[in-house]
Amino acid sequence: QVQLVESGGGSVQAGGVLNMSCATSANIIRDCRMSWYRQPPGKERERVSTIGNDGVARYADSVQGRFTISRDTIKNTVHLQMRDLRTEDTAVYYCAATCVFGFQAQTSFGQGTQVTVLS
Repeated sequence: QVQLVESGGGSVQAGGVLNMSCATSANIIRDCRMSWYRQPPGKERERVSTIGNDGVARYADSVQGRFTISRDTIKNTVHLQMRDLRTEDTAVYYCAATCVFGFQAQTSFGQGTQVTVLS
């Protein structure tokens, strides 16, 4: 079973900074692709950033240059630093792990944490 425990998030003024963390187990952080997704009110969930176990990070166009994903293999934690936040970044944010079991990839999500950006 994949356990993902998110922390951080909350409310911030537009232009501000928020940091979120996702704690998991050593084998997950080592073997799986880690991502952050978000679901704005009334919209579909979308992936905003991902980092492979090779350390290569990718970002959605909407957050490129403002968000930074990182992975700490000592503390078994994935971080998402969000800068220059905009009201459209308001969403429930989810940590996710995509792991390959046998020949099948499976994505597991954390419980989600609310981020609200105030104008």
